[in-house]
Amino acid sequence: MAVSPPFPGERFCIARLDLPIDPTFDTRVAAAPGVSLQVCAAQGGDAATWQALAGAHLYHVASARDDLPAQWFAGAPLLARCANLLAVTTFGAGYDTVDVEACTAAGVCVVNQAGSNAIAVGEHTFGLMIGLSKRIGEIDRRLRRGERFTRQQTLGFDLNGRTLGLVGIGHTGTRVAQLGAAFGMKVLASDPLLEAEEIRRRGAQPVTLPELLRAADVVSLHCPLNHSTRGFIDATAFAAMKRGALFITTSRGGIHDEAALFDALVRGHLGGAGLDVWDVEPPAAQHALLGLDNVIATNHVAGVTHDSRREMAAMGARQALALAAGARPQRLVNPEVWPAYARRFERAFGRAVAA
Repeated sequence: MAVSPPFPGERFCIARLDLPIDPTFDTRVAAAPGVSLQVCAAQGGDAATWQALAGAHLYHVASARDDLPAQWFAGAPLLARCANLLAVTTFGAGYDTVDVEACTAAGVCVVNQAGSNAIAVGEHTFGLMIGLSKRIGEIDRRLRRGERFTRQQTLGFDLNGRTLGLVGIGHTGTRVAQLGAAFGMKVLASDPLLEAEEIRRRGAQPVTLPELLRAADVVSLHCPLNHSTRGFIDATAFAAMKRGALFITTSRGGIHDEAALFDALVRGHLGGAGLDVWDVEPPAAQHALLGLDNVIATNHVAGVTHDSRREMAAMGARQALALAAGARPQRLVNPEVWPAYARRFERAFGRAVAA
């Protein structure tokens, strides 16, 4: 999109750290008139990085907490040193590295790239689901260990006709619902942020969380990590699930209790787990869950494909340039901040944001 200069003689300054990102972001932002981009060192050269961030109007920050040194998290300490900062945008859909409350209090917009990797995460979710239901990972491990076993001993089950329960039906959950329907599954969803009719429109039957846990043959998490969801899939939740059910999460570590999940698996209450996210990423090789044959593990890669990285970068650039132009971005995490942001933008550039 074309961007008019924010104010004669002034440039809208964008800064990011030199962490891996698809070049689409830099190419589109650097080509926009009235906008400057500075790429700073995440390791070493702290003084220069702080200087760049202090002068930036927008900070484009990595989403994954374990990819980013803690000093560069967009929280109160960083905001205190970056008085010019108007907005924080993330590399991806998550915003674990951003203190939304602190940003809101400071009049800073928080923008994510929600939906940009929904296809990738949805397909990864189904990859885990198929692998578990057909016991592909377990059979692969046993063959590599040289075990002798019969096909009868590793019977799986078909997804067709089974019940899929989605905890959260946002962008990714909606994609998984579509895939579930294509596989002939009955799709249930529990999402406290959506009305029942909207859940139906997204392709699922609305139910409460207890109803979902009791009915689903596969439970898949697609909710954000926040104060209300941290640790809420606990021992009680696992005990409420069907015996032999599968548990899958491609959302965020910390939503489910890893120790409780391990216990449910070793007791045989659950049939298997597909885990892309962890309390600590990457998990240690000695992690108890990695020792179980009925666990398929990946390391927070569900949303990381060539295609999704390119779309994340393109969406990030579009939203950054929208902010530079004084427009409201599509994926504003803290919409209540907009009036304060508008006043700060006008003070900085001498013109109002778009209505």
